[in-house]
Amino acid sequence: MTEIDIEPAETVDARGAACPGPLMDLIGAIRSAESGAVVCLLSDTEQSLTDVPEWTDEAGYELLATEERDDHYEFYVEKA
Repeated sequence: MTEIDIEPAETVDARGAACPGPLMDLIGAIRSAESGAVVCLLSDTEQSLTDVPEWTDEAGYELLATEERDDHYEFYVEKA
């Protein structure tokens, strides 16, 4: 597996949180981030695989990458 070469301004560790917790944590972090900043969400909830892309499309943010790790997913979202 290749490593993503993206330096997030903030990493939100929402592993262990039930949906919609991870998405809510991501939304909070994006709101307080600078424009152009990348926020990385760590989630072990499969629902995030649909929630995060749907939300970024609706909110106008860019989902740069989704990485599947051994026990969680990493979502890299850039604030518009």
